[in-house]
Amino acid sequence: MTQLWSPIKLGNLQLPHRLAMAPMTRSRAKPDGTPGDLAPEYYSQRATIALLITEGTQPSEDGQGYPNTPGIYTDEHVAGWRKVTDAVHAAGGRLFVQFMHVGRRSHPENTAHHRQPVAPSAIAPGEDMFTSKGMLPVPQPRALTTAEVRQTVGPIRRSRLPSTTTRNRSVRS
Repeated sequence: MTQLWSPIKLGNLQLPHRLAMAPMTRSRAKPDGTPGDLAPEYYSQRATIALLITEGTQPSEDGQGYPNTPGIYTDEHVAGWRKVTDAVHAAGGRLFVQFMHVGRRSHPENTAHHRQPVAPSAIAPGEDMFTSKGMLPVPQPRALTTAEVRQTVGPIRRSRLPSTTTRNRSVRS
């Protein structure tokens, strides 16, 4: 237990202790994927934890799987995350954004574009998931070509994060 409260350096980030908040999907974003108005308050209230890892955040339209989850691929999303980042920093915390491309765990009803989910292979999970129309079977995804996999990874590599980034593309301060 003595190490738990000891400072630690994580890459270029100096943390006051070794506690971190694991990502928890909140599903409180606006329908367009912009972090909701309560997001800055939610994360800043937890800023005394050395490191906050955000809820799963889709890096592209095709990465969304669940209703009202945040994105980070439009200017509005980035502006929403900037408010969160500023609030966390003002409270003395540090924040990493967790990218989450759900692949086959998606449903057209949960996305603005209503397209078939995409994944590395065309294998449906064989489960139901919550949608705006209630529980529905997850459809078979469309298998991505090798070129499309590169296109899918591209936005993650080039993400426009609302703060300085580390090599693994996490928001840091």
